[in-house]
Amino acid sequence: MLQAAAAAAGSQQYPAGALYVVATPIGNLADLTLRAIHVLSLVDAVACEDTRHTSPLMRHLGLDKPLFAVHQHNEQASSGDVIARLARGERVAYVSDAGTPAISDPGAALVASVVASGRLVVAVPGASSAVTAVSVAGDTVGAGFRFIGFLPAKGNERALALKALAAANDTQVLFEAPHRIESLAQGLADTCGLRIVTVCRELTKQFETVVTQPASMLPGWLAGDPNRLRGEFVLVVHAAAPTESTDEAARHDVVLLTLLAELPLKQAVSLAAALTDAPRNALYARALTLKNESTD
Repeated sequence: MLQAAAAAAGSQQYPAGALYVVATPIGNLADLTLRAIHVLSLVDAVACEDTRHTSPLMRHLGLDKPLFAVHQHNEQASSGDVIARLARGERVAYVSDAGTPAISDPGAALVASVVASGRLVVAVPGASSAVTAVSVAGDTVGAGFRFIGFLPAKGNERALALKALAAANDTQVLFEAPHRIESLAQGLADTCGLRIVTVCRELTKQFETVVTQPASMLPGWLAGDPNRLRGEFVLVVHAAAPTESTDEAARHDVVLLTLLAELPLKQAVSLAAALTDAPRNALYARALTLKNESTD
């Protein structure tokens, strides 16, 4: 493994006295890049969010490097220790528990301090749960995305954050912990209604789940299986579909109603999208409304 990494990544220069910000897998160990392996084999020490998470990774790679903790509670104070190592000419890697550091993880303050000291910071890219989720969301309306991360945990701040999220028309990416996912699902159902949401659970892991549906359906989907409440979550709130004119909306309704009378919902929406050239997400949400109204 180390030889393959060196063969693939060894030709690049790796300056001494630099901080290497290294992305690590978000669940599947096979997603660690050859360049990350090579850098971890080169550095003199590894600063990490939690040594208990990083130690097994280093053992798996057959590497024995000094590890020391740099996390949200000591990041400012520990930056001085890192800079002192760099001043001695050491290469230091920084890794968070999973994914790319400084994205809802510690790392930003450390990088800022190192840059301010005049030392070099080198990015070693790799896995990111936010980008991974967007890549499988199929949001054809949005142009790019806005990373939100974790909403405030509770209270008025959380309610205000949900309202702001619902009012924004762009694609937004959220993180959530298992013990708060039901609350978030209900909040999205209450505020976003027919807005399409992709829920990603346990990305890259054995029991990975990816499901796309209107926000209003999220609480029921979670309640359908206790296993759906387990693991770490990334949610992509799709961009809001452009507002249709009254005439366009009426025409699309006629097409949808005709197709829904003969076809399952997903097939009807796919065919309606081809016939009308309207956004699939908007047609899907409208088709659910029409179907529910006809059932009532």
